[in-house]
Amino acid sequence: MTHLGTGIGWRPEIADAVEAMPGVDWVEVVAENICPGHLPASLTRLRERGVTVVPHGVSLGLGGAERPDAARLEALAERARLLEAPLVTEHIAFVRAGGALTASPALEAGHLLPVPRTRDALDVLCENVRVAQDALPVPLAVENIAALLAWPGEELTEGQFLYELAERTGVRLLIDVANLYTNQVNRGEEAAKALADLPVEAIAYVHVAGGVLKDGVWHDSHAHPVPEPVLDILADLASRVRPPGVLLERDDDFPHPAELERELGSIRAAVARGRAATDGDAGAGAAAAAAPEGARPAVTAATDRARQRVGVAQASLLSALVAGGPVPEGFDRARVRVQARALAAKRAGIVAKVAPELPRILGDSYRPLFVGYALGRPQSGGYRKDALDFAEHLLLAGRPESARRRNRLRAWWLERSGPAPLPRTPAARVARATRRVLLGG
Repeated sequence: MTHLGTGIGWRPEIADAVEAMPGVDWVEVVAENICPGHLPASLTRLRERGVTVVPHGVSLGLGGAERPDAARLEALAERARLLEAPLVTEHIAFVRAGGALTASPALEAGHLLPVPRTRDALDVLCENVRVAQDALPVPLAVENIAALLAWPGEELTEGQFLYELAERTGVRLLIDVANLYTNQVNRGEEAAKALADLPVEAIAYVHVAGGVLKDGVWHDSHAHPVPEPVLDILADLASRVRPPGVLLERDDDFPHPAELERELGSIRAAVARGRAATDGDAGAGAAAAAAPEGARPAVTAATDRARQRVGVAQASLLSALVAGGPVPEGFDRARVRVQARALAAKRAGIVAKVAPELPRILGDSYRPLFVGYALGRPQSGGYRKDALDFAEHLLLAGRPESARRRNRLRAWWLERSGPAPLPRTPAARVARATRRVLLGG
């Protein structure tokens, strides 16, 4: 298994700081955020210095009911080859649902959502992981995720679910100790119990991150300092196995580089504390052996039926979270509402980065207005279209109340929407023309 050491998540906002930071052995980059033809100069310089770069995918949806999309797999494989990475990573999550499999509208979550820990979901996940393994040029490791809510009727604990996944597929594990802490707070699942059930010899590396407690719910924000309980879980893990790599994740509200260096120091100290509880001589352990080709079960009708059952369940939950659908039976309704608002708030943050003029025009009212708009209105074409649709929604409703702000918003919308081919149907032409008249076009 590749020894990585201590690393940090590479982000454009802290690229210079990461390059100058002492003791950084490797970095991880969000795979979807890099373009093969235009690799950031900072990453190129790090690679030239011998710093390992690992691509970390967020959009495959390996826990979803559908088989992994071939184009997304090829894109991840391309980035692995470009970076000469020793492995690639993804998540045990679903990010979309609905569509042809369930004869329902296709929906995007814009976030990593937990899969039900059932035999059906495990069968589907195992097959999806095998598909991904066959398509990637390097080993795959999959990450446990944080959850604000729990599925009813689960049949396995997190540790049992991960153990069976690794045993059946030979996949490596990326264990996020911050996510274990999140699930401990939000779902009452003891992190120590999850670690005791894990096949620790399959761990490829470890994530560490911060979060925040709001109204009794822990949000895995990646925008706050790493709390002491997360470092305690890291020390517990390090007392069980020597992790090949440990990485600090920070995605927003970036502190001064000196603070990031202090957090890396705390991570090293936690690992050392865990190792001190053992004889110090144990190695990282061998990776879980890949399942021999002949041992891989063939695709069966039973797995296809499982896909349909999982698909219906995931589509029902996602409809409640992003499209205003009813909360499926057995879910905690309050937690579903919390998750729905969290998804809308995350969407507001991304739209603010894609279209920074909107927060400037709307001021402090931007976030509450967007969250109110997003609840019950799923995305329909990416974040740039989301920004335009939001602005159009406000203008048709006569918002904002300030005439000056409304005029600025109208000018922005007209400039960004631009001339476009008229839709083919007469009704669509009338609707488009009416909107442009109402919006002052």
